[in-house]
Amino acid sequence: MGVTCLIPCYNERERIATVLEAVSKVKAIQQVICVDDGSADGTATMVSRQWPTVQVIRLSQNQGKAAAIQYGLQFVQHELVLLMDADLQELNKTELERAISAFQDTANVDMLILRRIRSPWFVRWYRSDILLSGERLLLRSDLEQVLAQPVARYQLEVAINRYMIKRGKRVRWMPWSAMNTYKVDKLGMLEGSRREFRMYVEIVDYVGFVHMLVQLSSFTRKLKKQKSAPREWPRFLSGIWLD
Repeated sequence: MGVTCLIPCYNERERIATVLEAVSKVKAIQQVICVDDGSADGTATMVSRQWPTVQVIRLSQNQGKAAAIQYGLQFVQHELVLLMDADLQELNKTELERAISAFQDTANVDMLILRRIRSPWFVRWYRSDILLSGERLLLRSDLEQVLAQPVARYQLEVAINRYMIKRGKRVRWMPWSAMNTYKVDKLGMLEGSRREFRMYVEIVDYVGFVHMLVQLSSFTRKLKKQKSAPREWPRFLSGIWLD
């Protein structure tokens, strides 16, 4: 069962190399796609030159994360997709390998979220380290169904969460020590804070206050190591990590 790593990026020339350095060393990842979402800093050119094995797809203008992933899906060659943000710091290759192995070897799990355990306390307090984590393993068919609905900009992660909840899918998380780069670090305190506030307003407006409470209160649990009965692909292979 091959894995495609799909990385949307926008003006991440200074940060994306750290991500590509890690994912390119994971043997289970057989395809890496970078979708350049209209960058103006030469991100796509840099990736193409320094990472010839990475498939670079360019959008002529910035359309947002959800649109970039939707566009990139048509080039995905494998059923298992690893979504990865382009601005991560301090990635651990071993953690990625463990996560992919756990998903492949687990029966009855439809999505595995990499929880950002080193996030600030206030981020962990309202569960954004899980709910908004951009690092997820899920089936391409599920991701296609999510993106068949109107989803834009910052709404992607909560849209995926809502899809999984409404269809009774089984979602688990694993710890992930990588750290994302906050908007205040990229854009400065004033503009970064404004963008962060706008993001949360859009998220709550998209899924609704009641459903947001459902995600905050009861969505997903940690994946625990425990034996389970094997299953054949495409539903999943032998299970040794079932909660």
